[in-house]
Amino acid sequence: MDPRISIVTLGVADLAAATAFYEDGLGLPRHEFDGDIAFFALAGTWLALYPREALAADAGVGPDGSGFAGVTLAHNVDDEERVDAVLAEAERAGATIVKPAARADWGGYSGYFADPDGHLWEVAHAPGFSPGP
Repeated sequence: MDPRISIVTLGVADLAAATAFYEDGLGLPRHEFDGDIAFFALAGTWLALYPREALAADAGVGPDGSGFAGVTLAHNVDDEERVDAVLAEAERAGATIVKPAARADWGGYSGYFADPDGHLWEVAHAPGFSPGP
């Protein structure tokens, strides 16, 4: 298997609202595509939004998950000021700040927000770690 992730798909309760959060609120570039799915081009991968119940049905599992799912998404940036700026941008777009940015025990600076469907995003500056591959 090649070492890559091609698409990260998030199951969402309201596709239109989630699409607006990521496109209008966070400014992610949306790829035009017909159907009940939204695609956003990211550096090196795609982010997709799909109705939660339909995604669960596609995978053959129940849609009733709640609480922490054991997964977070991470967005690394070049400096601490950018961590604060991205968290503020997410909050203005409708995200909930779950953990305000602070010095981390691993030597960096990070905080977390939850998108409108509760998906957790870490925004971090990790000295010596490049934001992208």
